[in-house]
Amino acid sequence: MARHLITSALPYINGIKHLGNMVGSMLPADVYSRYLRQRGHDVLYICATDEHGTPAELAAKEQGIPVDEFCAQAHDAQKAVYDGFELAFDYFGRSSSPQNRDITQEIARELKANGFIEERAIRQVYSNADGRFLPDRYIIGTCPHCGYDKARGDQCENCTRVLDPTDLIEPRSAISGSSDLEIRETKHLFLLQSALAGEVEAWVDERADNWPVLASSIARKWLTEGLHDRAITRDLDWGVPVPADTWPELAADGKVFYVWFDAPIEYIGSTKEWADEDPENRDWRSWWWESETDVRYTQFMGKDNVPFHSVMFPATLLGTRAPWKKVDVIKAFNWLNYYGGKFSTSQQRGVFTHDALDILPADYWRYFMMANAPESDDASFTWEHFTATVNKDLADTLGNFVNRVLSFSRKRFGDDVPAGGEPGEAEARLGEQIARLLAEYEEQMEAIQFRKATAALRALWSAGNSYLEEKAPWLEIKTNPEGAALTLRTAMNLIHLYAVISEPFIPSSAKAMRSAFTLPNDTAAWVTPQEAHALSSVPVGTPFTVPPVLFAKITDEDLETYKERFGGESE
Repeated sequence: MARHLITSALPYINGIKHLGNMVGSMLPADVYSRYLRQRGHDVLYICATDEHGTPAELAAKEQGIPVDEFCAQAHDAQKAVYDGFELAFDYFGRSSSPQNRDITQEIARELKANGFIEERAIRQVYSNADGRFLPDRYIIGTCPHCGYDKARGDQCENCTRVLDPTDLIEPRSAISGSSDLEIRETKHLFLLQSALAGEVEAWVDERADNWPVLASSIARKWLTEGLHDRAITRDLDWGVPVPADTWPELAADGKVFYVWFDAPIEYIGSTKEWADEDPENRDWRSWWWESETDVRYTQFMGKDNVPFHSVMFPATLLGTRAPWKKVDVIKAFNWLNYYGGKFSTSQQRGVFTHDALDILPADYWRYFMMANAPESDDASFTWEHFTATVNKDLADTLGNFVNRVLSFSRKRFGDDVPAGGEPGEAEARLGEQIARLLAEYEEQMEAIQFRKATAALRALWSAGNSYLEEKAPWLEIKTNPEGAALTLRTAMNLIHLYAVISEPFIPSSAKAMRSAFTLPNDTAAWVTPQEAHALSSVPVGTPFTVPPVLFAKITDEDLETYKERFGGESE
């Protein structure tokens, strides 16, 4: 089978992430990784906390602790949340790792040797109140494009336009709030993207037709507007230091690499962190060195991250002239909004992942977010929509099916799967329907179309309910006990099938469904078309138990409580 490298955009270290961040990167990557593993592929899912840059320094300063200590604590806090969401990373690393430092510095040396990094004197914002040069994220002001009054000096969070600090209207220091700023000269390293523009464009042309329109259109827009040389160093105390053996003067000045230079390299660095834990059995280069292996590489991210991954990171790797593996597919997502307004980490607007787990199990959130993934356009989270989805799809369609089948069978036939008669026309039609819907589900998962895949999964669940309503075993048992036993046996096989194929989306609930049956030799990773037709994976006489309610309905009282706690309308 194929080898698949999966990465999701690195969550920034500064604070617990909101649902919009989760649905646009880590969760879909996890769902896709789980699916590929079940289909027998060799998968490596890599992620890490993105720990360098201005916000980390500012957050540590606010807490009065060293920045490395802040990052270590924040990494552990984030990882605990992702464990709660059952994100099955193969490795979740840290961009502050020695591995990332060494690889970043080596890539920079290679770029310089090939003529793609240049030292330049530039004029930069200096804060008299703070007594230091201000990196672009240390400067906030009004975006000249959309008028957002909290835009940062590198990018506007509102319209996603990339900025220079001097573009901002009424700029001020993010440290002191002072507007006593002036422009002074200092030296920085520049990545000569203009010299690599032709290669990047050719590289994008080879691949972008296989990307979602959102990702390919953003990449081509950047290329059409022209690639400009970009400063890749900053005046910070925390980051990957410029190597003194190559740039002694800048190293002496304490320059570090720009976070957007070293953060994508952490995909490689984190893979090496993973390999270094078991060097006898793991080879990080076999995933990242094109000449050594055939790997399909898929990245998951929100649309604001696309420019860096579709242009800047490829330019960096191309410029090394080394055979680095570059992305095959960029799966980009639009925004998940909150009642029409943006989720925002900085403004604490919306539902944050730790709070989500505090009120409901992870599977409720996993299913809802994937069923409403903002793939083709922006989506909106409302508590009303969330409640309706959970109650209809999870509680009524899946959970109620599992509970009533197992409860009724135990009541009438005991604790083993009943025998009943031979399958008839209804079972044959059901098998054909299940096989067809399973093929549709697989097709959409292969295409990385999560909303369509979730719709196909929901249709599979609904097919079981339709079959149950058609056969009505609660009536059938009065005149045809053998027929009722057949119906329940068939329905139990559907439960097992649902457990197997639902695992990428709702892993905990899938495990509960599967463990309801005592099948010591149950090693099925997936369901074949023949097995879908036959619906006979759970043999007659198999002991079973009735699991606790899989999905509790969200009540009107719950709904009002959530709206009161988190806000139920746009601000």
